[in-house]
Amino acid sequence: MKNIHTPASSLKKPLLLGLLLLLGGVGVWQWSKGHGHKKGPDKEQITTVRVASAVSQDIPVMLEALGSVTPEKTVNLKAQVTGTLLQIHFEEGQLIKTGDLLAEIDPRPYEAQLLQYEGQLAKDQALLENAKLDLKRDSTLNAKGFASGQTLDTQVWLVHQYEGAVKADQGLVDNAKVNLSYCKILAPVDGRIGFNQVDLGNVVQPSDTTPLAIVNTIQPITVVFSIPEDTLPTVLQKVKAKETLGVEAYDRGQNKKLADGTLTNVDNQIDLTTGTVKLKATFTNEPETLFPNQFVNIRLHVETLKGATIVPTAAVQRGAQGSYIYVLSPDQKKVRLQNVTLGPTWKDDTVITKGIAPHDRVIIEGTDRLTDGASVRVSAPATPTPKAA
Repeated sequence: MKNIHTPASSLKKPLLLGLLLLLGGVGVWQWSKGHGHKKGPDKEQITTVRVASAVSQDIPVMLEALGSVTPEKTVNLKAQVTGTLLQIHFEEGQLIKTGDLLAEIDPRPYEAQLLQYEGQLAKDQALLENAKLDLKRDSTLNAKGFASGQTLDTQVWLVHQYEGAVKADQGLVDNAKVNLSYCKILAPVDGRIGFNQVDLGNVVQPSDTTPLAIVNTIQPITVVFSIPEDTLPTVLQKVKAKETLGVEAYDRGQNKKLADGTLTNVDNQIDLTTGTVKLKATFTNEPETLFPNQFVNIRLHVETLKGATIVPTAAVQRGAQGSYIYVLSPDQKKVRLQNVTLGPTWKDDTVITKGIAPHDRVIIEGTDRLTDGASVRVSAPATPTPKAA
């Protein structure tokens, strides 16, 4: 009987041969990788870094906060008598001085009232003078026995009555003069006046809720800001010692100093919701760089650390073991991990109270690839930390 070859059986031999060749090739490659091309030991990796030198200098300790510019005085100009607004004597936004005439209310009703009270006063003064003359005559007649004691007593009481009437009239006259003076609205403080909020011809009165205008004092001016309650003891210690604490105001981006001032007041309680306490600083504001309700960044100068050791803040690293810094070895080939105790920061620098000495060279770039004892290559000569002042 003849052998019959099907298509499936004819394909088995090439497939098996190809599979054997593939497995043999993989085995040769693995052997050559492990034995035929074996490399020597890996060289130690060297990291390129930049360094800076720790320096010793006096550093101001600053507390930073966000503050709001607040006028020392804000006055709502309101009418103190009822009447028609006749004149306005100020320009909106004008700088004014105490006593400047700002507006006038129709004075005619109050002039007429004053004239009436003055007439009543003159009448009662005349009656009083006549009663005093009668009293003098009755006293003489009574002394000679020609007038009874009752007549004399009645005249004495009449004099007292007219004296009381004169005092009442004088009070009405004085009150009328005050009301008449209120028809001229004068500037109560030096400052800058705002927009006019009542037009001419309107009837104004003391009960109005809308003021004629608002005056804010500009020079000097204050800034109210808050600091954490943990820093309050240090500030209070300086305040109780009568030390003057300087305050600097900066713009929103903290790029430009706006003004220098001094701390003047500390609030009498801590805000329980924020854990902060409010402070107030006063600025002369001569160039008027501070404006009411403006938000500014505040730096309160609490004290100065003499001879503090500082490094660039970029050198400070933080990990599970706390704060640390990589220090360059004297031969500039290795680094060591040095645990440090941090002090306050100032601009781009940080005070190191323990762990670093002046002139130590610390790593400021390339720290993410370093470990204790790692080999390094310094990309540039060590540069000193810039002065904080």
